[in-house]
Amino acid sequence: MMFRIFPHLVVNRFGVIEMETVEFGGVVYNARHGGAFDRGSADSYYSREREPHYYVGDTAMSARIEESEMTPEAIEAYNAGYDYNEEYGDKKNYD
Repeated sequence: MMFRIFPHLVVNRFGVIEMETVEFGGVVYNARHGGAFDRGSADSYYSREREPHYYVGDTAMSARIEESEMTPEAIEAYNAGYDYNEEYGDKKNYD
């Protein structure tokens, strides 16, 4: 069992604080809900076009940062999330 103490940190069942991360292409990305990697993977899952963005906190519950305001690292994380889901993820079935 895990529970969230901050948007990007969780406490695992042993009481250890962990950052939610995903390794892809030899790079470790912060995979917190609402972050750039998470938003990229979500856009892929819902078969949306690439539109780099992320949220300062949780998705749709905090300020949305658009591509024009993103750092190159955040854009890379978004694209990595998109590519990760394309390679290993799932797609929403709209039927």
